[in-house]
Amino acid sequence: MKVPELLAPAGDMDRLKIALAYGADAVYLGGKIFGLRAFAENFSAAELAEACRYAHDRQRKVYVTVNMFPHNEEIRQLPYFLRLLAEIGCDAILVADPGVFRTTREIVPELPVHISTQANTTNWQSALFWQEQGASRIVLARELSLPEICEIRQRVSLELECFVHGAMCVSYSGRCLMSAYMTGREANRGECAQPCRWRYALVEEKRPGQYFPVAEDERGTYILNSRDLCLLDDLPALAAAGVESFKIEGRMKSVHYLATVVRVYRAALDRLAADPAGYAPPAEWRDELEKIASRGYTTGFFHGPPAENMQEYDTVRVLPEWEYSGLVRQWDASRGLALVEQRNHMQLGDAIEILRPNGAIFRQRLEYMTDADGTPIERAPHPQQLIWLHLAEAVGDFSLIRRQRRN
Repeated sequence: MKVPELLAPAGDMDRLKIALAYGADAVYLGGKIFGLRAFAENFSAAELAEACRYAHDRQRKVYVTVNMFPHNEEIRQLPYFLRLLAEIGCDAILVADPGVFRTTREIVPELPVHISTQANTTNWQSALFWQEQGASRIVLARELSLPEICEIRQRVSLELECFVHGAMCVSYSGRCLMSAYMTGREANRGECAQPCRWRYALVEEKRPGQYFPVAEDERGTYILNSRDLCLLDDLPALAAAGVESFKIEGRMKSVHYLATVVRVYRAALDRLAADPAGYAPPAEWRDELEKIASRGYTTGFFHGPPAENMQEYDTVRVLPEWEYSGLVRQWDASRGLALVEQRNHMQLGDAIEILRPNGAIFRQRLEYMTDADGTPIERAPHPQQLIWLHLAEAVGDFSLIRRQRRN
């Protein structure tokens, strides 16, 4: 069995490095224009070039999102941006708008084009259309079941990419109108305010000012709030269906989310490659995914139309027991100390776990801590404060510290 590509999001250069360190084969990212994550850090022209160099030096790939739906004034900037992407050597671009696709084929015909999930490809005729236009890959809509994916695979030869993990919009393929209507921030131009995550109440027109909670039943008052996608158990079926790339959602997510999810799916794909018939996710993989913020997990449409338990009515988010607290910047082997950039409050006595790109996770108590100058301290309360921690085992670049939440 050919092992699919593991494709991870990169909201900025730090996240790109984390994704590659923890095992991604490729990353997708956006420039300052034409992407659908306007509030991510994103990449300047110089940073895009640096990202491509960094990835290519490690034999990894970079795909750049050009998947917004531009208006006339924006389309005028497109030729410049496309030539830039071709010049810096990005491996492909993601496109949803036919006008962007047409311009790409005219301006930089040598640049591979992946059809974004924003294009809502839900059937084989649409896939065949894009193949005939010259697209090299399609990111399939998240509404598709496994049998539908299999039929598309049988009828087209271009590469298929599927989401396997992450948040899902109320409009699953992403073309949602709610944000623009409710806030003036247009999701299809990269400015989504995520109104599907808000809390709602009903107002009867003759009773203004009287708010009635929206309730499916006694369980809660949240609507439009999908659980997060997790296809960890279904990777063998998806690979057997002929999907070439497994995609993780999350260009706006934290470094901790990215490292944790990429690490789990890298281990899963390695296990799948070694023993396809015996693949069975161990409990510790699922335990790891429970250590990041989520809305609970679902398989979405993969096994057919989803049941009502696809929605998370009890809480907006599942609060994990562990929280990201620091990023290792340096390891001093002679002293057994790690220089850590603090990301959440830590104090002596905390139970901590250390997540490494290579090597097992280990757990210990935080018993020794100094500031950057070596002065012993009991607490590290300041964001991005540099501190020295004594760790029981060696760590390398991009290792993460997380601590157990206190009662």
